[in-house]
Amino acid sequence: MDRTNIDLADAAWFKSSASSANGGCLEAAFLPDGRVALRDNEDPGNPPFVVSQHVWECFIDGAVKGEFNLPA
Repeated sequence: MDRTNIDLADAAWFKSSASSANGGCLEAAFLPDGRVALRDNEDPGNPPFVVSQHVWECFIDGAVKGEFNLPA
């Protein structure tokens, strides 16, 4: 998929309430076609990473279960 041809001009970006005012957070935009665009809010000029709704749901499920916690 060519990420550079996705029109995100009207995308509404969301970020975690845990994000500081100085950035440091992943932002997500839910696209009309069901895909999810992800970007680093410290560098919003970079092309976003876009995944399907299914991939996003699998990631969220794993995150809720703690599967992506950083090693202790």
